[in-house]
Amino acid sequence: MAMEHLRWRPTVNERDFIERALQSDLRVDGRHSFDFRKLKVTFGREDGSSEVQLGETHVMGYVTAQLVQPYRDRPNEGTLAIFTEFSPMADPAFEPGRPGESAIELGRVIDRGLRESRAVDMESLCVVAGKHVWSVRVDLHILDNGGNLIDAANIAALAALSTFRRPECTVGGDDGQQVTVHDPEVRDPLPLTIHHMPIAVTFAYFGEGNIVVLDPTYKEEAVMGGRMTVTVNSNGDVCAIQKAGGEGVMSSVIMQCLRIASVKAADITSKIKKAVDSYTTEKALKKVKRLPTSVPQKINVTDVIMEDKGDGELEKQTVQMPSDVQQISKDPPTIVKMSSQEDAQPMTESSNAEVNTSSAVAAGESDESQEVGSPKSLKDAIKPKHKRKKKKSDKS
Repeated sequence: MAMEHLRWRPTVNERDFIERALQSDLRVDGRHSFDFRKLKVTFGREDGSSEVQLGETHVMGYVTAQLVQPYRDRPNEGTLAIFTEFSPMADPAFEPGRPGESAIELGRVIDRGLRESRAVDMESLCVVAGKHVWSVRVDLHILDNGGNLIDAANIAALAALSTFRRPECTVGGDDGQQVTVHDPEVRDPLPLTIHHMPIAVTFAYFGEGNIVVLDPTYKEEAVMGGRMTVTVNSNGDVCAIQKAGGEGVMSSVIMQCLRIASVKAADITSKIKKAVDSYTTEKALKKVKRLPTSVPQKINVTDVIMEDKGDGELEKQTVQMPSDVQQISKDPPTIVKMSSQEDAQPMTESSNAEVNTSSAVAAGESDESQEVGSPKSLKDAIKPKHKRKKKKSDKS
């Protein structure tokens, strides 16, 4: 196969070094035989999106759902499907397009652990019996292959399912068969009902099954003689066991692996729940709408003061205007300064003068407008100069 040809193959010295280190209860990365690598679980912006890093292995999970018609033999149950995608970016041995044997095996092991163990309540996904049920799809994308893809992909699937929210729907209509799917902004989406978390724990065998290690790396997988994946929950219930060929293993070794797997499953389950709780708490805080603090702003508004000084007197308003506007007081008789040489005149005369000046200005403007509107000739341009000379001669 092309995948086997492109897969990394250790040299004789590398193989001998790894096997001798395992015989001395040492591993290449410094772990003990039954230690997991560092686990990190993160979530995306949308519900149902998760990323898992198990050492150098990086897997992303994404969950979607849609309404479909159920199977005839199970009209009251929804469906759950697992799909895997092996990107050549993760490993040169992975080819794009049609999934290979490793991709099919990965999907079947995780599907058997989740679906056959009834971890997700399928009956809660039924909307109308025999017509409409929710079909949940889990897409697993391998971003980096650092060994033990099954365990990392299983944790990514569980984390994505724990944070997934499906839209709420109601049944109505005249016949009671019309389904209405509500927008998440109208009604809050509903989480999936998960009874337990089946955790996949993978063991690798070396030296005719005498040496057993937990969570093998990429190089250890190239040297191992066999592999077994045990799917258990935190209660110690065995959900599935997968023995992918290779060297035979004694029953006593299998029982020892089951005891170790139950302990590791409880530890991983607590880590997943802790990560999910922190994610839900952070998201709930983001939903709280906080009003912005009001900042006082200076607005220039005129102050109006009303004063009453007795019966029969008019109310006077004292208006405070900006500095650039002249203040006018009404208490003394108003005196208007004219442009003429006279400093003070009665109000009637000043008003008449204002009327006369305004009419004169209007007349001047009308004359100027007529002059501008009519076409000018050379005589018109010379005419004002002669007039000015005549006026000077008259004055003299």
